[in-house]
Amino acid sequence: MASIFTRIVQGEIPCYKIAEDENYLAFLDVNPLVKGHTLVIPKTEKDYIFDLEDESFVGLQLFAKKVAIQLKKHIVCKRIGVAIIGLEVPHAHIHLIPLNQMDDMNFNREKLTLSSEELSKIAEKLKLS
Repeated sequence: MASIFTRIVQGEIPCYKIAEDENYLAFLDVNPLVKGHTLVIPKTEKDYIFDLEDESFVGLQLFAKKVAIQLKKHIVCKRIGVAIIGLEVPHAHIHLIPLNQMDDMNFNREKLTLSSEELSKIAEKLKLS
């Protein structure tokens, strides 16, 4: 069965897209730790990030870097944190999280609840051209 991320790639489930190319997709996390929390995925479903082919792994990292630079330009923060956990969804992905304090990257804390209007505004501001 396809992961939720594969279903997003296939257009079955909508997302708040930030950037996309032929191999990778970046979109807002709908249950973010902070505003601007973004997920970056390869379009090809692979459960574990370290099972990606080298070229795909490096490509994903470079794509994430472009997205992180865009996040830093438009979200007030000190840094963009990077997390790879891999337990939540069986599809390799990178979390990009705008950070102002260490606790901004605490995955055990309560997630934000943002309206679709708020998420749309954030995504529009962050879109890579």
